Amino acid sequence: MKKDIKTRDDVYLLVSSFYKKVRKDVVLGPFFNGVIEDWDVHLENLTTFWESSLFLKTRYIGNPLEAHIKVDKDNNNTITERHFGLWLNLWIETIDELFEGDYAENAKRRARKMATFLYLKIFEARTQ
Repeated sequence: MKKDIKTRDDVYLLVSSFYKKVRKDVVLGPFFNGVIEDWDVHLENLTTFWESSLFLKTRYIGNPLEAHIKVDKDNNNTITERHFGLWLNLWIETIDELFEGDYAENAKRRARKMATFLYLKIFEARTQ
């Protein structure tokens, strides 16, 4: 039986397992591998982001929207809803492989909302 996401170590396992898949993905990999120079630092930052999002007990310092808009601009505005769909499918697949429970379901919901928000804001930024 799988357990729920309960600790920072659980969040790190989710984030690191997920990004192993992303880095190998032929569509998503180039966006991430071309931008992220220090994966250890990036995974720690993303763990803090998701820990903060799920448990509301840590404080994430950063601007994911600004980072995603920059990546889109640096890639000639080529990020599409397909990229966010692939990202979301890999995220949910990874959660389902590792965890089950309320926090796991919340991680899926938050990712769906985040993907929608980021894509809309990226699209909006193209017109400015």
